[in-house]
Amino acid sequence: MSRVRNPILPGFHPDPSICRVGDTYYLATSTFEWWPGVRLHRSRDLVNWEPLGGALTRRSQLNMRGNPDSGGVWAPCLTHADGRFWLVYSDAKSLQGPFKDVRNYLVTAERIEGPWSDPVVLNASGFDPSLFHDADGRKWLVCQYWRNSTGRDAFAGITLQEYSVTQQKLVGEPRVIFTGSPLGITEGPHLYRKDGYYYLVTAEGGTGWEHAVTVCRSRNIEGPYELHPQNPILTSLDRPDAVLQKAGHASFVEAPDGRWFLVHLCSRPVGAHRRCILGRETALQPLVWPAGEWPRLADDGHVPLAEFELPGAPEQRPYLESFHDDFSSRELSPHWNSLREPLESPWMSLSERPGWLRLRGRYSLQCTFDQSALGFRLLHHRCRVATRFEFDPETFQHQAGLALYYNTANFYHAYVSASDAGERVVQILACDNRRYRFVLPEPRVIAAQGAVILGARIDGEVLQFFLDDGTGEQLLGPALDATTLSDDYPVEGGVGWAFTGAFALLCAQDASDRGRPADFDWFHYDSAPDSPQNS
Repeated sequence: MSRVRNPILPGFHPDPSICRVGDTYYLATSTFEWWPGVRLHRSRDLVNWEPLGGALTRRSQLNMRGNPDSGGVWAPCLTHADGRFWLVYSDAKSLQGPFKDVRNYLVTAERIEGPWSDPVVLNASGFDPSLFHDADGRKWLVCQYWRNSTGRDAFAGITLQEYSVTQQKLVGEPRVIFTGSPLGITEGPHLYRKDGYYYLVTAEGGTGWEHAVTVCRSRNIEGPYELHPQNPILTSLDRPDAVLQKAGHASFVEAPDGRWFLVHLCSRPVGAHRRCILGRETALQPLVWPAGEWPRLADDGHVPLAEFELPGAPEQRPYLESFHDDFSSRELSPHWNSLREPLESPWMSLSERPGWLRLRGRYSLQCTFDQSALGFRLLHHRCRVATRFEFDPETFQHQAGLALYYNTANFYHAYVSASDAGERVVQILACDNRRYRFVLPEPRVIAAQGAVILGARIDGEVLQFFLDDGTGEQLLGPALDATTLSDDYPVEGGVGWAFTGAFALLCAQDASDRGRPADFDWFHYDSAPDSPQNS
């Protein structure tokens, strides 16, 4: 009997939506401002997952230039019907104060690998759209309904509206079918039909510590909907000692043998401040769902299990203990992401210098336009990242190196630049809720010529940069607070919503706007040798 350990997708993999086609499962997660849009995975056993890259790979499908931190692609829903995959998603353009400027779209594809169609515009009345395919062939969109307000009443319920395939648009008027349970903040809806009932699964309580999964049902798709007597069926709210916190936003799937499972987002806090550096991850829970009865967790509780036995499952392999890229391939690995725009020429190239990744410097890391940055999501609380690169700056306006990055308001950037005297130097810039400081009292002169190695170790709450300029690996600067690169820290500081996760960035900046290139020889990521899988 195999033992499953959660999360099944560690690191930044929030808002999971799952479906099954034959004996293969497919899972989509939110990507927010990271490109490509909507991260996809595939599995035959629910526990070992293969990354497939992103579904939204063209500017015609997604234009995120200027999108704010934690804007962009929210809560996709992936389904399969009529021989096609159907994917609906939100693109959030503004999320501060009482406003959520969000538009929802639909794309389809015959194969999960694509190509995915150009989008059909659905609506802009709320977010978290989900498409339901009824047995009679009709299709329905359920969606969060937003009221312009700063209070909990902004979450005005879940709407239902029919989608016409022939007209490629929503038809009829939207109808509110569920206004939420006492938990409130009702969002993330998914519809299922089983044993003569329509089951509406929603996320409630907000996406933080009070997050939960609510279930209600009705004989009629338009309601009225009756609330699950043991609502919520999944939450960590009353268990601060649980390994998996912030549990919510679930999606259900039936296995070929009739067993049911749900996937949900979760977070694993570290340190005294209980901050979630890895962001919101994806976990798996077994369900019991007898005919005509309510679904419930297999252990009859409501707290997400960090581990459980799964009969018939193969041995669970680590999702990704280490990763090395020498940039010798013509295409980038699906583990790479960029900010708000495609990974493409002229700012990025794998061919101008074969065997190297060339990044041409553009705007700073605080900008929401034209960032030359390639990101790898952190997957473990204890890990090591490093890169070897060549960079010949002419002025202090030229910078390139390695950043540990959460968003434009929170990052640490170790970079090579030029001093006023023309020497190559290295410095670390810390951005702490948009408060800036240089970590090194004075830039450190790099005496050697040629390539340098910049790296960082993350050990729970602690981040430590290091440098190898040809004289051996040496610590660079003091130990830093890694927990500022978390979901929780920007919110605590009042600088905005935070829904993503920490990344290691290869990046280049050129304030002279001449595209000064930096050439990266390799990048390497390792979980700490003595840490267990996904720790």
